[in-house]
Amino acid sequence: MSSPRVRSNLLAVLLCALLASACGGAKLPLTSSPVAPPPRPSASASLEVPPTRGPEPSPTVPGIPSSLAGTQWYKLPTNEKVVALTFDAGANADAVPSILHTLAGRGIPATFFLTGKWVEVYPEYASDIGAIYPVANHSYSHPDLTTLSDAEVRDEITKGAAAIKKATGRDTHPMFRFPFGASDEGTIDVVNSLGYGAINWTVDTRGWQGTSGGQSVDSIVDRVLDALAPGEIVIMHVGSNPDDHSTLDADALPQVIDEILARGYTFVTVDQYL
Repeated sequence: MSSPRVRSNLLAVLLCALLASACGGAKLPLTSSPVAPPPRPSASASLEVPPTRGPEPSPTVPGIPSSLAGTQWYKLPTNEKVVALTFDAGANADAVPSILHTLAGRGIPATFFLTGKWVEVYPEYASDIGAIYPVANHSYSHPDLTTLSDAEVRDEITKGAAAIKKATGRDTHPMFRFPFGASDEGTIDVVNSLGYGAINWTVDTRGWQGTSGGQSVDSIVDRVLDALAPGEIVIMHVGSNPDDHSTLDADALPQVIDEILARGYTFVTVDQYL
């Protein structure tokens, strides 16, 4: 039988153990049952690292390539040796027969930018052009669109499109050319909102200035050849000069075609790249 001193020491040890447990010290589990682990998160609840934000995408406009959204083409988007002959029609039609004869006789494609008023005055020529060549919108009355309100710009474009379609049977989308080449951010936005891309030019022959303006067949050919490069867009006109009545673009067209072909280039239409 243990002595009172031993029992006293044993009680002291037990008391110290109980005090240590109450103060957060380590203690043995009261039962032998295992402690359940925390629930495992499901796959759907797993944490995901947010993707890194990339660059903002280029603006897009239905019906036109992104390279025409908010801007315009001064050349075709190609490195191939091709040239696009384009003809604007907004004044008279004195050179139409000669131009169509040259193009058809040599099998050369071209793109015509017509105004609504022009096709109303020359519906037969408009029909002849539309029967063979792609046509594009050049506004209704050929004003400087940068001087108009957004509503007036829309009216010029939509009214022109309706008149051209009636005369040629062709939808002008998605090609538009600004009268005088005059544009700004606002007018380009309106053009884009109507489903058009703006087509400018690489070189203006200046045949419209006529002989009275110091131009000639040779000067036209030289200007086209000086600017010759893959994707060149040439602007010519189907009318005569109002003062001297010369039709220099039509007169120079055969030589322009011959010289371009001789340099290993071929001809395309603008819509082929849209």
